[in-house]
Amino acid sequence: MEKKITVLPGDGIGPEVVAAAVRVLKVIGKRYNHDFQLGYAAIGGAAIDQFNNPLPDETIAMCEQSDAVLLGAVGGPKWDNNPAELRPELGLLKIRKTFDLFANLRPVKAFPSLLDSSPLKREVAENVDLMIVRELTGGIYFGEKKRDNEEASDLNIYTRREIERIVENAFELARLRRGKLCSVDKANVLETSRLWRQIVEEKKELYPDVVVEHNLVDSVAMKLITNPGHYDVVVTDNMFGDILSDEASVITGSLGVLPSASIRSDSFGLYEPVHGSAPEIAGQGIANPAATILSVAMMLQYSFGMKEEAAEIERAVNTVFEDGYFTADLVKDGGRALTTDEFTDKVIAEIDTSFVADSIMESYI
Repeated sequence: MEKKITVLPGDGIGPEVVAAAVRVLKVIGKRYNHDFQLGYAAIGGAAIDQFNNPLPDETIAMCEQSDAVLLGAVGGPKWDNNPAELRPELGLLKIRKTFDLFANLRPVKAFPSLLDSSPLKREVAENVDLMIVRELTGGIYFGEKKRDNEEASDLNIYTRREIERIVENAFELARLRRGKLCSVDKANVLETSRLWRQIVEEKKELYPDVVVEHNLVDSVAMKLITNPGHYDVVVTDNMFGDILSDEASVITGSLGVLPSASIRSDSFGLYEPVHGSAPEIAGQGIANPAATILSVAMMLQYSFGMKEEAAEIERAVNTVFEDGYFTADLVKDGGRALTTDEFTDKVIAEIDTSFVADSIMESYI
């Protein structure tokens, strides 16, 4: 199968973790006979430095000709004093809006070998396997904004269609998982939330195999810490999703292992690690590439339908962790930390070993 992928390394550790993930992608392509054609472009601070624009037209054009986008990270203190139109984060907001990437998927799954890194008790964190589905292109972040010295306002608007499509996406995901959907809102206060809850109630008639519950956002914020294993798929609006997904990310013990996807209805998507650009460690070769590697796995599954290939990457990363190999952010008790390249080498070696074992088995059949 042939697929075109635009690679946006971005800022800080972005280029390092993206390079690691591309190495894994190329190995998977070779092993499964896929032709992944890669094109590189600029976004964020790197694009500001080069083009004076956080999302240049050249980048948009390349993404338009691609089947998916792999992103590293954007931002850093170098650009903190820039005017609003020249902030790296604007590039990320613009690419989501430009390509109508309305559904942000944030899986949070506990790795058994990393449970001691979680701030939660082992018995609370060990059974966590949830997916937060965040509406990404509407709501208060994109509403009209006003401010003077005495007053400020941010308009929160959602249309029926914007809510319907994210809710439908969440229902479909729940069907493929454990059949549970929690819809999060603030319907006791907000009219947008009341419309949201109404539409979820309408849509659930089309999904009788999915169990639906409605929870207020403050209740979910508490339960994500006290009983996160309760949740399967959680769907919510842009702002609540932003907050809850970051809260849920601490369950695993490290942002360095959390991937994400931002997709639209035709399966085109942008894939990136949850963590930021971490400029303080950029260029040292110690960044954890696991989240970006796992973001490639999400790309293979959700944009390309390559479920076996995605599962192989996830298995390899988990096996490397189970074998006791970690980067600096996860090493404890004086253990030796692997560099970014060394960790990537371990993942690739695990994939190669798996294929050798399969070939030997096939020779006996």
